[in-house]
Amino acid sequence: MLIPIVPDLWCATHQFKSMGMALSSRMTVLRFPDGSLWLHSPIPLTEALKSELDQLGTVRWIVAPNLAHHLFAGDALNAYPSAQLWGAPGLRKKRPDLADLRSLPREVLPEWASELEQVFIEGMPLVRETVWFHKSSKTLIATDLCMWFQGKWPWLTRVYGHLNGVMNGLVVSRLVLLVTKDKPAAAASCQRILDWPIERVVMAHDSIVDTNAKALLAKALARFSPG
Repeated sequence: MLIPIVPDLWCATHQFKSMGMALSSRMTVLRFPDGSLWLHSPIPLTEALKSELDQLGTVRWIVAPNLAHHLFAGDALNAYPSAQLWGAPGLRKKRPDLADLRSLPREVLPEWASELEQVFIEGMPLVRETVWFHKSSKTLIATDLCMWFQGKWPWLTRVYGHLNGVMNGLVVSRLVLLVTKDKPAAAASCQRILDWPIERVVMAHDSIVDTNAKALLAKALARFSPG
């Protein structure tokens, strides 16, 4: 269930259907030096997956990183009631049922700062995405900021992917561009991301990019810049 990416970093994927389309979403798991686990964009926790997590360490933080990736955050907190649940700004209004939800600040939490750096993507009020950089592995952890659908997909998913522009490489999807209200603000946020020495990009949909990752990311994020 859990797939190792690099030491202390794993992922797991969830296959589902939306409006008849087959899709997938990725949860990323980071282990801190003290054995604390950080769950990014949680997926359904089956007994098998929970058992694997419990073998890795202690789930201390659960992160709903934007206004779309929160569906299983409450279930994850029920499975790990002693963990802290953090979510994108505005998610508390969208999910008032998540009484223990804390809003992510614009700068990385002090207890995460030894392992992670953070950028809040400005100019996307309908997304409110936050991305992180895992320092030791030089890995960017994103959700919907970029996408790349690879592999074999059913025809309806392929149609959606081509319409959204995400089938042929790492890109900012047409849908994300559409809901970006302030592209210069988003571009400024992306420039902060590109200041990191990125060697790998892990995103929710659908790929992990570990070859020429920073150059491909820079090309993708350039879609926010004018000209």
